[in-house]
Amino acid sequence: EEEEEEGELEEEAQRKEAMKVLCNVVYNSAWAQERFSSLRLLSGLIQRLSSSVSWLSPSSVQFYELRLMFLITALRPELSTQLQQEGGVPILTTALESCLDVQWKEQYECVLDPAAPPISLEASQRIVEVLKILFTITYITHKQEPSEDAAALYRHLVAILRLCLMRKCLLPEDTDELQGHTVNLLSALPLQCLDVLLTVPLQPDSEQSLGVNMDCVHTLLMFMERRLESGEKIKEKLTPILNLLTESCRAHRETRLYIRKHILPPLRDVSQRPEEGTTVKSRLVRLMTHLDTDLKHCAADLLFVLCKENVRRFVKYTGYGNAAGLLATRGLLGGQRARHSSSEAQYSSDSDSDTEEYRQVKDRINPVTGRVEAEQPDPMEGMTEEEKEEEAKRLIMLFNKLSRENIIQPMGVDEEGKLVPMKGLEENPESESDKEDKN
Repeated sequence: EEEEEEGELEEEAQRKEAMKVLCNVVYNSAWAQERFSSLRLLSGLIQRLSSSVSWLSPSSVQFYELRLMFLITALRPELSTQLQQEGGVPILTTALESCLDVQWKEQYECVLDPAAPPISLEASQRIVEVLKILFTITYITHKQEPSEDAAALYRHLVAILRLCLMRKCLLPEDTDELQGHTVNLLSALPLQCLDVLLTVPLQPDSEQSLGVNMDCVHTLLMFMERRLESGEKIKEKLTPILNLLTESCRAHRETRLYIRKHILPPLRDVSQRPEEGTTVKSRLVRLMTHLDTDLKHCAADLLFVLCKENVRRFVKYTGYGNAAGLLATRGLLGGQRARHSSSEAQYSSDSDSDTEEYRQVKDRINPVTGRVEAEQPDPMEGMTEEEKEEEAKRLIMLFNKLSRENIIQPMGVDEEGKLVPMKGLEENPESESDKEDKN
């Protein structure tokens, strides 16, 4: 028996090394990827994983089988489609369920045992690979309207993903990695299926907003804060969570109110610029002027939605200088409300009441910088009226010279709220009301 057991261990070790080599070959060779596809090897891999009966105590080879499936579906789009068509989502959801040893309480509610042991290193590694594969085969469905059966399947998956967010691993860095891949997958699933995250009944120690369980939202918020503080691979690590929170806030008033309370509390101290400091809000405002366009738009979108896409409120919390980029992109520089809000009906009329501290200094706040500026001496103090007039003429001449030499270009805001050269406005002076009067 001992010899037989040793033989099995040796065979498993050989298979493990063979799978490692195969993963490296597929990753580095386009020819190997093409052969993998033409020989339909994915079907065999799917069959092997779907028939596995040892997810709770798997062989060491299983991790590399999952890694191979991830690599080939990520590198070959047609294989990603094949996996989805051959039932990849339910197969991998079952694998996820087994890795986490899920116990069901309701149709879309898993038992979350606070006394449960941390997820082992081996299990967390397999879970991460499963999440990565699921992302590659579901991200194209994000904007699609799922069928009734698909929606039920995704809600079942989201209930398990809630466990991935709420459970801990042995090491903090493993917990962070698991949560990161869970966020990526959540951001790829149809938004209407994520309501499962909020339908869990309240517990005595639950975070809540308007009677809705916010434990999962709180975990996502803390995850975003950690990513903001780390400052590493900032675009790659922050964009998914910013997008997920933004869309969740658009869809659910309870989520928006809860996150707004943590990120945009009522203004009290306006002696600092909005981007100064170590608060979550100040970190997000700093990102609004980041060099990376996608990242700065993601940060601005979240804050804009927290302000219910109200331009005046957005400028109040971020300063016009920081807000100008998003407002220009959206055609809102004229101060009008967003006209094509994707979920305007979700925004209630709850007030944005000012604190007493804010009201006392409101008239002294510089709208561009978003803070109360120190008193500045009058540069024309002691000058006669003639001297003031001469100085004004000199400045006008300088501006004209800069404009003629195309060093600066005077801009204005057109009827669509977008920046255009003043020359274009002068050539088209008629407003819509003028045109209507003529008709």
